[in-house]
Amino acid sequence: MTELLIGCGKNREKRVKIEEIPEFWTDLTTLDIKEDCDAMVIHDLEDLPLPFDDDMFDEIHAYEVLEHTGKQGDWRFFFNQFYEFWRILKPGGYMIGTCPMWDGVWAWSDPGHKRILTKSTFLFLSQKEYKLQVGNTAMADYRDYWDGDFDLCGMQEEDECFGFVMKAVK
Repeated sequence: MTELLIGCGKNREKRVKIEEIPEFWTDLTTLDIKEDCDAMVIHDLEDLPLPFDDDMFDEIHAYEVLEHTGKQGDWRFFFNQFYEFWRILKPGGYMIGTCPMWDGVWAWSDPGHKRILTKSTFLFLSQKEYKLQVGNTAMADYRDYWDGDFDLCGMQEEDECFGFVMKAVK
């Protein structure tokens, strides 16, 4: 298993665990923007494309980092960033992470947060959800721009955060 931990900081803990993947890292690559984190790759997540080959990782982990990138309402960056995650994941690879709940104190209080991601935000990354939602709900249709695909495997709430697990469909 090859894993990528983005926005790793000094923490190397695997925080969201699911049955389908090993509990511990097997072949971890770490990425952060700060040089003092001892990350293997120093890179700004807003600088796309990401410096990795296609289909390189079985797992990408992003704990409390995605809200520090992009800008609220910048749908092009949102889809471009998730396309990069989708691109570097192997078919069937997992994108796993956590974000603050939209109504949690840290979501809006942290001056470094640039956008809020909610559990429903991730629906826009699933082709299956577009088929279910568009025309039946108020969900906007971005399929003319987004042709990647993630299966939404699960969401869990804990304290003021939620965890997500998505599987790359290729």
